[in-house]
Amino acid sequence: MRFAILGAGMSGILSAIKLRAAGFDDFTIYEKSDRIGGTWRENTYPGIACDVPSHLYSYSFEPNPEWSHRFSPGSEIQAYFEGVARRHGVTPRICFGAEVVSGEFSGGRWHLETKDGRRDDVDVVIAATGVLHHPNIPSIEGLDRFGGALFHSARWDHAVKLEGRRVGVVGTGSTAVQIVSAIVDRVAKLSLFQRTAQWIMPQENPAYSEAHRAEFRRRPEKLHQLRADTAQLFAAFSNGLVDMNSPQMKMIEDACRANLEQNVRDPVLREKLRPNYRAACKRLVMSFDFYPALQKPNAELVTEGIERVELDGVRTRDGRLHELDVLVLATGFRVDRFMRPMQVIGREGLRLDTVWAQRPSAYLSISIPGFPNLFMLNGPNGPVGNFSLIEVAELQIGYVMQLVELLRAGRCREISPSTEATQRFETERTEAARKTIWSSGCRSWYLDDRGVPMSWPWTFDRFREEMAAPKLEAYELS
Repeated sequence: MRFAILGAGMSGILSAIKLRAAGFDDFTIYEKSDRIGGTWRENTYPGIACDVPSHLYSYSFEPNPEWSHRFSPGSEIQAYFEGVARRHGVTPRICFGAEVVSGEFSGGRWHLETKDGRRDDVDVVIAATGVLHHPNIPSIEGLDRFGGALFHSARWDHAVKLEGRRVGVVGTGSTAVQIVSAIVDRVAKLSLFQRTAQWIMPQENPAYSEAHRAEFRRRPEKLHQLRADTAQLFAAFSNGLVDMNSPQMKMIEDACRANLEQNVRDPVLREKLRPNYRAACKRLVMSFDFYPALQKPNAELVTEGIERVELDGVRTRDGRLHELDVLVLATGFRVDRFMRPMQVIGREGLRLDTVWAQRPSAYLSISIPGFPNLFMLNGPNGPVGNFSLIEVAELQIGYVMQLVELLRAGRCREISPSTEATQRFETERTEAARKTIWSSGCRSWYLDDRGVPMSWPWTFDRFREEMAAPKLEAYELS
């Protein structure tokens, strides 16, 4: 069989390694950019780091004794993926600058075409296209009229000097929090434009000493034990999110509330920073230095809504002009895109855009009725709520490889989930989602057009169980 892997980020590299380990060597990775890395290639803003501990945000088969911190910076993560791809011989199999724009299933195969006109016919497609790579540009009047430097956080312009400049940041999610903490001491004035306050989980980020790293190199079993212990703690924390009344949620809320009360001195600023929803309703923001950064003399929290952007800065609804030299849009991503804008056509001309007209959905976040031999990693409705997406992807590719084995064994030539199984899963998922913390009363990127959380609504243990072996009665084999 011939395979195509779409994307050379974390999941694409993983897919290539696992295909090769299973004895499949006829595959090509199609990557739209000129480098691997996905999210970590796209995002290079000051202060970028992962909010999952580094020893858990690593492949289980490639532990890294060299992480510098508990939550290591983005440049280290990018270098880690580059090193893994190189060591496993993945890099030569990547077709760079090859954005797949269409894929059509006919005659039992997928027929792919890239933006530059290349074509490929394959038996199986693994879509490792990621979630956080289509920048969300807000519809603010006058963005095109700003006279200074303006860019999205995922398109950071490193040629723009920040020293001594007046910098505005729009947004208050994890990205904005990291940027503010990283640049406040470099700029003359920092204005953070807040639409919605965020709960901040106090999370220290200690460095690993050279002695620590030497011990990890000398005794790999200690590294494995650290990963296992971290996974256990993280799972307990994450499992609490799927029950808004869980004891874990109370501990999280108490910690966030104490962080605000104890570390923001000015009572007026404290109330501006106090959310009117429960902690973790939005993706929980981890930081130990955001509150101190925002209390620097050159920092200002702006809570008046933005009226428009003008030549000299941002005009808020109270009529005030905030004069700026640089404006950063830390406004997140279009998380409903997945494979799109690629045109995907399944059996009998069935279009993905039609199937996903209301919202994206997939059976167990991996596959879609009517689109045989097409598998997604970190697709719709998967565990994205403060889980390690590497751990998620490893479980998913293990599940996918079991389906692929059915093809190799000749049990079938085409495999896709049934409409009935997918609808049943979606009904159960939607009902369970209403009990999670993400349904407790806030606006967030987790919510779909109905206000229903798009994330996996059960425990991570249940996800492991589902991924252990496919239930073949849920699939159509032909």
